[in-house]
Amino acid sequence: MAKNKTTSTSSSVDDFIHAIKDETKKKDCFDLIELIKKEIGLEPKMWGASIVGFDSYHYRYESGHEGDSPLVAFSPRAAAITLYLSGHFEKRDEYLEKLGKHKTDRGCIYIKTLDHINIEILKQMIINHIKHIRELYPANLE
Repeated sequence: MAKNKTTSTSSSVDDFIHAIKDETKKKDCFDLIELIKKEIGLEPKMWGASIVGFDSYHYRYESGHEGDSPLVAFSPRAAAITLYLSGHFEKRDEYLEKLGKHKTDRGCIYIKTLDHINIEILKQMIINHIKHIRELYPANLE
């Protein structure tokens, strides 16, 4: 079975965010960290070279593939900030309609800036995402 490429590291989240050249994206990332810390009460850590994650859980699929993943995560990519949230949490589609300017695919939501989205809706999305993951993997949380 293949091993996951993205694992938690001891790299500095602050150093990673401070290295972002785009000042708006840098500020948004620090604001996003504070928002998520308030919602789940945990400090961020780096996952791989470019993902900021909070907490973790162990998953196991019916196929037998298993691994560890951050409970909530984001990455400041070149085109947008990528939010890693489940594609199946309660009211996801309803919240996406109210979120504001974004793009999405299965488990990712892409935003250019926090100014383009409704922060209260994002908070609800994070809460519902966490609830969904904890229901799927109740015994596997860190």
